[in-house]
Amino acid sequence: MKPLVSKPALRRPVFSGLRGDVTEDGPETRHWSLEAADWVALGVQRIGRLGITWGGPSYRRVRVMPSGSFVMATCSGQGRVLLDGAWRTVGPDTVCMAPPRVLNAFEACPGDPWVLAWIRYDEPAPGRAMVGASSPQQVPFPGENLLRLMQGLRVEWDGPRDPQCLGHWLELIQSTSRRLAQPAPFDPVFAAHWEKVALDLGGRWDLDRLCAVFGSSKERLRQACLREFGRSPMEHLTSLRMQQARHLLVSTPDKLDAIARDLGYDSGLVFARAFRRWTGCTPTEFRRR
Repeated sequence: MKPLVSKPALRRPVFSGLRGDVTEDGPETRHWSLEAADWVALGVQRIGRLGITWGGPSYRRVRVMPSGSFVMATCSGQGRVLLDGAWRTVGPDTVCMAPPRVLNAFEACPGDPWVLAWIRYDEPAPGRAMVGASSPQQVPFPGENLLRLMQGLRVEWDGPRDPQCLGHWLELIQSTSRRLAQPAPFDPVFAAHWEKVALDLGGRWDLDRLCAVFGSSKERLRQACLREFGRSPMEHLTSLRMQQARHLLVSTPDKLDAIARDLGYDSGLVFARAFRRWTGCTPTEFRRR
């Protein structure tokens, strides 16, 4: 399933002075949710909680270092979601996904309620996450489909609570989430070129050099990356660098200047600024957590 290209991304600060998670509902927001503490079957599937939200104009969430993947389907209304360090406006029939331990932030737009069906996983590291680095960040999908599954689970939970029926609803929700998070099928040649880039993240890359590697014009390469990743070529290069940065910060004692050189940044300060923009915390804070 190909990523959906949304309205242009807006570069603006995430939330000034952010030092931790943010939870704001306001008087017009309503929720229905189930947590792993309520039903052991969720924990077996590594789901922390799932539910439905009718978000009012004050509704927003920030999770600086979430423990698991997040899958969120817009059913109606509009909201803004932070994807790859930039805000994007998303509307109905859109699913946004985020991997674990990466800044996750979203907020409702003014107007009609932002209706969401969502799943938040609990996936301690190490281990395979539902949403991985190669999963699409945004895909077209009828949000009502996931909403109906959530509503079916809700009716059964609030009524008979037959274990077999509850299990069927949960399996349908989980299989839908798993299908959405599958990486888009790549052109093998296109994928091979990106593998070459990934082996030289410390190189002096710009759009002209990328085009030379791919043997493509700037516009053709841009369209291919938007189709496969939902981001521009340079944004995808930064995404690869940030993935490697998180690995190096956790698995090595290397200083920031050394990591910056390995990833093609001029200094530890430049690297730290880019890392904070994409993850919501500094490299030092990420390593400490």
